[in-house]
Amino acid sequence: MAYEHILYELENDVATVTLNRPDRLNALGLNMREEILDAVLRAEKEARALVITGAGRGFCSGGDVKEMAERREKEGDILQGEQDMPTRDRVVLALREMDIPSIASVNGVAAGAGCNLALACDIRIASSEARFGEVFVRRGLHPDWGGTFLLPWLVGTAKACELIFTGDIVDAEEALRLGMVNRVVPPDRLEEETRQFARRLAQGPPVAIRMAKRGIYKSMVEGLRSILEYESYAQSICSKTEDAAEGIKAFVEKREPQFKGR
Repeated sequence: MAYEHILYELENDVATVTLNRPDRLNALGLNMREEILDAVLRAEKEARALVITGAGRGFCSGGDVKEMAERREKEGDILQGEQDMPTRDRVVLALREMDIPSIASVNGVAAGAGCNLALACDIRIASSEARFGEVFVRRGLHPDWGGTFLLPWLVGTAKACELIFTGDIVDAEEALRLGMVNRVVPPDRLEEETRQFARRLAQGPPVAIRMAKRGIYKSMVEGLRSILEYESYAQSICSKTEDAAEGIKAFVEKREPQFKGR
């Protein structure tokens, strides 16, 4: 697929997807959802870590409200053509089910769908100028992009209710305190900090990270007994890999391991 509204870059086993409508704060209009989905699926095949960020001064302002208004006036339904599983839902599931870790590098406002796109990633690194908000209620809409599932797991049910019911915006430091982001860095350090962290993940043992990611998200919907069984299964697989042998050997030899994904 040729991309019109996103940029895709692959370097040092890290794929970077940049939402590229800076004049609209990277609002999710036109065919951006399809492009994001294609890029996420592509990254899983080509990379060992994925970064999603935004061009300009915003991460993503959510759905393109102007486009919604035009569609409502023309078609009478802003969800026209989404009778099957919407592309947005396929993006969220792809991020959660993909074998490689994903990082949202949040450079500015992440509102509505943009907020939930960031929450769907495994890890979030935010600029100190970033802001987050479940602003759907301000438009008379229900959260989508997985917000009613993702947010409560991060901040707790009561706080999720408050943020969703009010549409309040929180700044980066408050998002860090609530557990919405992993770390906050100065704006001029965001790109480099994200690159270094993504490269660190890409240099890790892919099989072990893949199995651990699956275990973490299984634990959100399954009980302890099921997770203990899964851990035994995953450990038996990882222990037979060349990377496990390399990790043990590197420890004995007091050097950094060189993982190959085998």
